[in-house]
Amino acid sequence: MSLASVVAEDSGFRAYAFEWALVDVETSGLVARRDRVLSVAVVTMGPDGERTGEFSTLLDPGCDPGPVQVHGLTAERLRGAPEFGQVAGRIAAMLQDRVLVAHNAQFDYDFLAHEFARAATPLPVSRRLCTLALNRRVDPPTEDLRLGTLAAHYGVPQHKAHDALDDTRVLAGVLRASLREAARLGLPLPLVDCPPRQDPRFLPRQSKAPCSFRNPGRLSPGGPLAQGMKVAVTGETDTPRTELVARSAAAGLNMMTSVSRHTSVLVTNDASTGSAKARRAAAEGVPVIDERTFLRLLGEVRAGTPHEQRSDARPAERQSEREAEGEVASVPGARMAEGGARTPRTAASKTAGPVPVPVDRPLTGRRVLVLGGTHPTAAAGRARVVELGGAAAINLSAGVTDVVLLADGATDRRMARIAALGIPTYPADWLDAPAVAPLPRWVIGRRGPLVLPRGGVIDLPDQQLSAVWHLTASWAQRTTCEVDLVAFLVDEDEQVSCDEDFLFYGAPESPDGSVRLLADGPAEQTLAVRLGALPSAVRKVVVAAAVDGTPTFGDVGALQLTAGCGSSAPPLAQSALDAATTERTLLLAELYRRGPRWRFRAVGQGYDHGLDVLARGYGVDIEE
Repeated sequence: MSLASVVAEDSGFRAYAFEWALVDVETSGLVARRDRVLSVAVVTMGPDGERTGEFSTLLDPGCDPGPVQVHGLTAERLRGAPEFGQVAGRIAAMLQDRVLVAHNAQFDYDFLAHEFARAATPLPVSRRLCTLALNRRVDPPTEDLRLGTLAAHYGVPQHKAHDALDDTRVLAGVLRASLREAARLGLPLPLVDCPPRQDPRFLPRQSKAPCSFRNPGRLSPGGPLAQGMKVAVTGETDTPRTELVARSAAAGLNMMTSVSRHTSVLVTNDASTGSAKARRAAAEGVPVIDERTFLRLLGEVRAGTPHEQRSDARPAERQSEREAEGEVASVPGARMAEGGARTPRTAASKTAGPVPVPVDRPLTGRRVLVLGGTHPTAAAGRARVVELGGAAAINLSAGVTDVVLLADGATDRRMARIAALGIPTYPADWLDAPAVAPLPRWVIGRRGPLVLPRGGVIDLPDQQLSAVWHLTASWAQRTTCEVDLVAFLVDEDEQVSCDEDFLFYGAPESPDGSVRLLADGPAEQTLAVRLGALPSAVRKVVVAAAVDGTPTFGDVGALQLTAGCGSSAPPLAQSALDAATTERTLLLAELYRRGPRWRFRAVGQGYDHGLDVLARGYGVDIEE
């Protein structure tokens, strides 16, 4: 069935009828602010799915073309090609008044935004659609969500991977098929409003060199400074502030722009100043010295303890770590690995035949959607699904195998779709002792992620630590609630080393680019973390969510959290986090170092206070 036929037959599909501009770029690297576009292709498509135009060209980036073994674009092939500025006008005309579409759309969008900025030409894109995010919602029965995999699944021919024009033609076919599936399921499209890229708040902040030493604590009266001490300065100084900060950092001190309970000392020449830093220092009991004293102490700073060296933990700390180990043991569906760590059980997923279902976990391999009920009863229902071995679905998708109807669940707007799809539905008491139908054929042998309960912990595979890990949070798409993902990169004291280690929508990238916030739709946001590139000072990456305005997480409903290596790979683990009701902020997950390993923990801890209070606990003051 053609896309035009679907539009004609399904009135709900008319909401998907846009003018589209499908884009693919090949680049010299992965960092948009640094690397360049080597080739670009644009295919335009009308609301009926018919192609209306296409353009492609190689580009002379004026730099090394990077991984030639991936894209095949050597310097010789690019020599004589136009510069981006020479074709920016033609590309802009094709993007104008259309929705930009790409697979992993933020990547292509960011590279275009930087190229247009270099060409001093506005980027005429106000909305974009990511086919990767769309297929995460559709959840087709594929091993992964790479473009080639989806093309094979949807029957779209692919002739030359990593060729911009061929990839864009393939993308057009994948988009048509994905829209048909979204219409069949009645899914809203994950359209993203694109901010003006010239806005300075979206530019990466200037990198601050991380301090190499652990914080030894506060400055004692009459005592010396030590490397790693966190030092803040407020008010006017006789020494130029840039020089003072540079000299202090060179001596091994950690110069901060705000004050927290972990600040070692505040430097000021006016002890009576009413600055925010001085007020916070007084409230926290932080020592205060003048500039003259500080410069004298700066002449002889004692050696500190590098972050790589971990001192022996105190008995109480060792007991706390043993208790954390106990959380690992509580993860259902995991097995003990060498050294006592737990890793997902994947042997069964490699078999082609049916997987035996444990008697005490009858929902193993099933994805169950709970509809209706109050937020607490629905949360209890999803917890019961996980207890029985299943995965709790947050949204209707092609992967849902069963539906449980709580009070008023039968009136849910999705029930007509569920009935048309023939998905079995059950009353609430079914979860007491579920009798299940045979698994659909497409589920048998399909590898699913490890389902973690709240507090569940897994080790990340050592061989994948150099890759980019994606922590993706998604929720039911609503118009009354706006959810923002944030992240804190903290040290041994659970404190950020600098304000730039707090990531939010206005500062979505860490100074060194190792961590980025990605917006993949109005109900989905991702934290991308390159663990191998994190500074040694970062011992943990804390991921949280905050509700904007007066709504609470009881209004938002459950959040689904997935952790996976790469944007298109199948997730390693997932968790439904929905214990929060009146809370406005929610700790979702932690990536943390445990000896030589990295671990992932699904947290799910909510707080009634706002993001400003949560951030202050990690050493960040949020200014209005």
